[in-house]
Amino acid sequence: MVHRVAVIGAGPSGLTSVKACLDEGMVPTCFESSNDMGGLWKFKEVSEPNRASIYRSLTINISKEMMCFSDLPIPADYPNYMHHSKILKYFRMYADHFKLLKHIRFQTVVKSVRQRPDFSRTGQWEVVTEDKDGHEESHVFDAVICCSGHYTYPNLPLKDFPGIETFEGKYFHSWDYKGPEDMYGKRVVVIGIGNSGGDIAVEGSRVAEQVYMSTRRGAWVVRQVVDNGLPLDMKYNTRIVHILFQLLPINFFNWMVEKRLNTMYDHTMYALKPTHRFFSQIPVINDDLPFRILSGAVIVKPNVKEIRGSTVVFDDGSMVEKVDTIVFATGYNYGFPYLPSSVMHKSGQRVGLYKHVFPPNLEHPTLAIVGFIHAFGAIMPQAEMQARWATRVFKGEAACYHMPLAQIFLKLDFVSYMDDLAGDIGVRPNLLWLFFTDFPLFKRVLWGPMTAYQYRLTGPGKWEGSRRAIFTQFDRMYQPLKTRQVVEQETSYAGLLIKLSLTIMAGGAAAYYVHVHHPTAISTLMSKFHPQTV
Repeated sequence: MVHRVAVIGAGPSGLTSVKACLDEGMVPTCFESSNDMGGLWKFKEVSEPNRASIYRSLTINISKEMMCFSDLPIPADYPNYMHHSKILKYFRMYADHFKLLKHIRFQTVVKSVRQRPDFSRTGQWEVVTEDKDGHEESHVFDAVICCSGHYTYPNLPLKDFPGIETFEGKYFHSWDYKGPEDMYGKRVVVIGIGNSGGDIAVEGSRVAEQVYMSTRRGAWVVRQVVDNGLPLDMKYNTRIVHILFQLLPINFFNWMVEKRLNTMYDHTMYALKPTHRFFSQIPVINDDLPFRILSGAVIVKPNVKEIRGSTVVFDDGSMVEKVDTIVFATGYNYGFPYLPSSVMHKSGQRVGLYKHVFPPNLEHPTLAIVGFIHAFGAIMPQAEMQARWATRVFKGEAACYHMPLAQIFLKLDFVSYMDDLAGDIGVRPNLLWLFFTDFPLFKRVLWGPMTAYQYRLTGPGKWEGSRRAIFTQFDRMYQPLKTRQVVEQETSYAGLLIKLSLTIMAGGAAAYYVHVHHPTAISTLMSKFHPQTV
């Protein structure tokens, strides 16, 4: 029976894993190498080795209602897209609310996690840690949850850039970027067009002489603010949209979304058009990048071919001279240095995990990887669902089947993935039941945003406040915007009359069309409504 659980890392995934253990009656011990919680969201002026790093101005591109945990909404007065300092405050609030801090051992590094000699019988692990004074300690745990994330080890592929050793300026990875202070009056090349590359190019372009953004494949760029000023994800990350995705071909949605994006700014004209379709890869979320391109502050270039001193040469033969700074926004490698290499099944740049949580080749499912995920949608609610499922598996309350390795590398869809794990836990909302028993809630679950509160309506971990949280989620979205009293426009009766007139005209035109082309259709249809006489 699983009783003691080690949780490695006190970021959001670690915090929700500690809480999941407590909810299932387990005793968690969380080991955190730094002196504070928050993981990635704990900003530091100097990047520290083997730790995730963020820049000073970072603002999350997931709205607050879509990123919060399922049983503690983010305060209504917090902005919808939060600065990292606000996010860290929320995580501290979460830890205080559920009394998680007493289970965390700060400034304690996990040196190794190894199977015990009797693992085949007990499924237990030996965890060796080192405290801030260098003292090592060995512990025995019934299960281990790894929450060390995947933004820790920067990928700096210098071998792919011939001549980098001749570069006369300064180059670094986006992991080291803190702000644009060193870019004033400089000529900067940003390599990579992911979300970090886009943010750094935009911010740097406000102070640099010129910023060039080099991309090998291009990218689809979407805005965070969409119709009527709503956050992008609250508008489109819904169950009804997911159902439509199951019913219609993906190429239809690719065409529709790409057409919509190109009406805002033509990706071909802006030199952004990628070689892939929209839903093939995660897009770049950036409201400012198109304007910085339109104003000439950012110039999009193809892939870098070579570097000659202070000159950067691109694949199309063009070149930029007198370059001062190169920023490599080239992503991250993954690593679990404290785990035996035999535990993790790797294929290229991917790790094979059953349902993105359990290594498939272990005799006992007592090692879980939580938060090591990258998909449409926020990591936080997905990590929370992973932790809830993993702890249920530890207890034997949820199944964890061994899968063929060929089936563990699956493309991740947010709603399908959340519903899959929720079904195993027993917390997936039953739409048919809601339709007959609580129609107002049914409408909000089906048509409203896919917030995590839906998975606290029923089953293990049910939260009595979940229904109210769903009904008030748009209130919390609106509140930080109400900073000035504005008189709302009254309903225009003239507008209603115009709409009614157009509807009547359209109906009349349709009836006339049917009458002309099928003269007997209307009379036949009307006859069906008259009672028959004998």
